[in-house]
Amino acid sequence: MRTLIAVLLATIAAPALAAPDLAMIARITDEAMNHGEVVDTAAHLTDRIGPRLTNSPGMRTAERWTQERFKAWGLTNVHTEGFDFGRGWSIESASVTLEAPRRMSLRSLPVAWTPATPAGGITAPLVVAPMKRPRDFAEWQGKLKGKIVAVSFPRPPADADKPAFERLDSEAISKLDEYKQPETTPDAGDGWLKYLQFGKQLDDFLAREGALGWVRMSYRDNGLLHGEGYQHRDTPNLPGLELTAEDYRRLARLAKGGEVVLTINSQVTFDDSDPNGYNVLADIAGSDPKAGYVMAGAHLDSWVAADGAADNAAGSAVVMEAARILAALKVKPKRTIRFALWSGEEQGLYGSANYVERHFASRPANPDPVKAKLSYDFKLDQFPVTRKADYNLLAAYFNIDNGGGKIRGIHAEGNFAAVPILEDWLSPFASMGASAVVASPTGGTDHEFMSAIGLPAFQFIQDPLDYETTVHHSSVDTFDHLRPEDLRQASVILASLLWEAANADKPLPARPLPTRPKQTDPFRYEDPDKKN
Repeated sequence: MRTLIAVLLATIAAPALAAPDLAMIARITDEAMNHGEVVDTAAHLTDRIGPRLTNSPGMRTAERWTQERFKAWGLTNVHTEGFDFGRGWSIESASVTLEAPRRMSLRSLPVAWTPATPAGGITAPLVVAPMKRPRDFAEWQGKLKGKIVAVSFPRPPADADKPAFERLDSEAISKLDEYKQPETTPDAGDGWLKYLQFGKQLDDFLAREGALGWVRMSYRDNGLLHGEGYQHRDTPNLPGLELTAEDYRRLARLAKGGEVVLTINSQVTFDDSDPNGYNVLADIAGSDPKAGYVMAGAHLDSWVAADGAADNAAGSAVVMEAARILAALKVKPKRTIRFALWSGEEQGLYGSANYVERHFASRPANPDPVKAKLSYDFKLDQFPVTRKADYNLLAAYFNIDNGGGKIRGIHAEGNFAAVPILEDWLSPFASMGASAVVASPTGGTDHEFMSAIGLPAFQFIQDPLDYETTVHHSSVDTFDHLRPEDLRQASVILASLLWEAANADKPLPARPLPTRPKQTDPFRYEDPDKKN
């Protein structure tokens, strides 16, 4: 009897959840599966437009084309919001040729935002001079004039320790359901800052020493190239190219036994016509202007090694398809549904951070003037957080940026109150493999700064496929690595969750507005090695 009473009391105390709108889900599924355009959208972004580095010609084309598609589908308030970013940059052509001791072409890619070589390239002896920190410079002073410098340590090949292609099973998903206690880290981001600073320090040192250019080693094996570079505000002095790990190791071995001569030829173009990056925004208008809005977002920008398919044309295409589906069904949601295609994500979440600062909440600038000029990450330990006009209007935000794999669930981001609601909204999709709501947070993408101020912002769990092992930021991030059936499934789920959130009686619960946490733990010893 006591057990029965306890169950009844718990039932009375628990908030009633409205059943998912199964009739609308059926319509959404039919539109996505039988009349869908998500595969065509992803193909256009990748095969036809190609790489979309922020402020590059490819990104400008993508900004225009996505707005045209939103308008053609009948969305309203289609516009861009600009933010200060820096120079545009694009690749015309590039090559690295081994001239001696034998002649052969090497697989290469310019490092983003490095300058061009003279027309025809630079031919010079190679010096293998690995440098990881400023104290390494002293060893190479006076030895680099007139040389091309190999700046990476020739890391030996490593055995593969995980499958190249993976679908998540229930055990793997269950491991994600673990609450991560927040940690107070006043020096958070210092490692990233040192990385950025060292890139400039190295370039300045090489230029002072009279080096002509430099090459580095790819961080992955198997012929993959990446080309990431972060000097979109300060142009480096010297041209820099990345070589495949295998070609780089070959050069290092040859240099041990005698002279190596290279020709590097990097023809790149800077664009200073507009230093602003642009987020693309579009709405399906709600019937109640006072009810606020829900959002879905993905980053439209990519790196330049390939076509940015899994990262993140896939997510952008799914967001666009959710917009197309709901517009095609001529829905009339209570809340406005807003779709965002972010820019500048790859360099530090610049686009979504700007939206947060403009619409939701602001933080004081970092008191360190160097950090203050860099990404929003360096504001996360600054308080107070001051709400802005839209803070109480955002009812939910859903982000998709984990490659092209099917949705398997969603990260609750430590938002306990939202868990039962999200579970209810996902319940119709168990047969599609998407039902998990896990406690663990996930970072490094565009929901992060919304979640950091307590807003109900969430990232989906997706099947990894070959995203982390092969595709991510690499020279094979092309349409071939996407799975059309996964894109369609993700589009159904995103459109359905947006519909549920837009019509729910109440917004998804928010977490408390963050305040300055306790800065020290008197019982914790600091590791002195972390400071070196």
